[in-house]
Order: sequence, then C-alpha cells, then structure tokens
Amino acid sequence: MSAAANQPELIIVADAEALARAAAERVMARIAANTERVAICLTGGSSPKQLYQLLGSDAYRGRIPWDRVHWFIGDERVVPETDPLNNMTVARTIFLDRCAPPGHVHPIPTRAADPDQGAVAYARELQAFYGSGKLDPARPLFDLVLMGAGPDGHTASLFPGYPAIEETERWVVGVPTANVAPFVPRISLTLPALASCREMLFEIAGHDKQPILTRLLNGENLPALRARSNGETVWLIDQAALPEGFRGGR
Repeated sequence: MSAAANQPELIIVADAEALARAAAERVMARIAANTERVAICLTGGSSPKQLYQLLGSDAYRGRIPWDRVHWFIGDERVVPETDPLNNMTVARTIFLDRCAPPGHVHPIPTRAADPDQGAVAYARELQAFYGSGKLDPARPLFDLVLMGAGPDGHTASLFPGYPAIEETERWVVGVPTANVAPFVPRISLTLPALASCREMLFEIAGHDKQPILTRLLNGENLPALRARSNGETVWLIDQAALPEGFRGGR
C-alpha cells in the first residue's frame, strides 16, 4: 500500500523500540518543517508511551523548540485529570509537564459529566487557536496527528457503527458509551478535524494488533481505515503486528 491517491504509506520497522524512534524522528521533522507556531495532536492508549519517553529524553528534549510547539489530544476519556485513564495526563506525566510551557498544553476538559459539554468547549479552544470556525484545506489545523488502531478498528474514540464516525460538520463530539474497555464516556475529534493535518501518523505495534491490522489491510470499512490526512497518511508498523506472509511497505 502506497501513499498514492491518498492511500496510507506503510513503513515497517523491526520492533516497538524502532517504531518509537521512527515516530520521534517524524515528529521532529514536522516541527523542523514549520518555522512558526506548531500544533501536534497526541493520542492515547499504550502505543505512544515509548515515543513520549523519547521526546522527553536528553536525546530529543533539547531539539524541540518548546516555546512554539502546542500539544493537543485526539480523544479523551471522561474521567478526572488525576485518573490514570486520562490520556493527556499520561502524556503530561511522561514528558509534557517537565518540558512544555503550561499554556502550550491543551487537554480536553472532562469536568462536566456530559461529554457533549466537553466537546463544545474543546471545539471552541481549537477554533480560537486556529483563528476560524471553518477548516480551510489549504491551512491545516495540525502539523502532525498521532493515531492508533483499537482491536475493533476504532481510532481516537470513533467506534465502528457509531454516529460520531459520520460527523462532517462538528470538530469534536461527545461519545456517551465506549465500544471497548474502559467503558467510560469519551470526547473525540471527528474525522474532518483529524484530517486537517500535514501528516497523520498511525503507530501499530505488537502481536495483539495482528488481527485488526489484517482486517484493515484487507480494506474493511473501519474507522482506522477511514481516517486519512488531507496531506500525508503514514502507518508505522512493527514486525510483530504484521499478518503472516505479508508483503508490502518499506
């Protein structure tokens, strides 16, 4: 599968450690390509933790112009900020609180019990940052959007068969119930908001991702396959996640 016709480009690496290093270098390249204000949209789950550790390490921390990089998140679980299930809290604990100016970290608000309220608030914050309530294909919202693929093919908190996956107008939506554990309400950016980026980078690692990657590579109409950047879409995959006998990628 190549990047032609807006198809994802597959990049195969040896293992999870190599995947984190490759992802870190792509983050650095996107930051370096923009000499003004940079916007990175992070992801939750277990896949990005090694990447976050690298970004906060001595090898990378000094290469990041923290004063002009802003950090957002693609989805959040409606739990308190102190809860270890909170996606942005994980990123803050690993590297952001030590490295980034507080005003450059943009968590999704989860204080309201109703996820729709948090969605409206985050949409307003994104629109204020962007300077418009309407996305312009020629001016991406994000430089880089990090993504993952869940065991059911969801990405961000856009689950198969849920109405949120069909949203075309709103930037952020509330998701009252999750399709996978933890079964807590979610708040998620929509496909159009996530697509407004120069690069969308999926991290898919580990043998447990082999079944869902097989389905995605077979073209099943799942959210993780439907999520595409208006710019470049890259699937970064380690050997353990690849289906048996797979040939492709680079």
